[in-house]
Amino acid sequence: MSTRHLNQKQLAERWGISPKTLERWRWLGQGPKFLKLGGRIVYRLEDIEAFEEQQLRQVTGSVAAASPTPTVQQQATWAEQTPRRIGRSVHA
Repeated sequence: MSTRHLNQKQLAERWGISPKTLERWRWLGQGPKFLKLGGRIVYRLEDIEAFEEQQLRQVTGSVAAASPTPTVQQQATWAEQTPRRIGRSVHA
């Protein structure tokens, strides 16, 4: 049986997020597990599906906010806002 892999671009398309978001998550230690094979970053489909399963929520609000792992959508929203914050002085 062969394990199916997705590259960064394919996973970003699957989730409707930027490939840069996946790069940021890897740097921060967030997101699904990944492999580095021959200099390429790939994600095993089983790890992607496990990560998606961990992100399932039944309610929003305080219960979801108390979760230690943000949802994919929460992380994507944060990632879209982050570049505007990086490199700016607090006093700017």
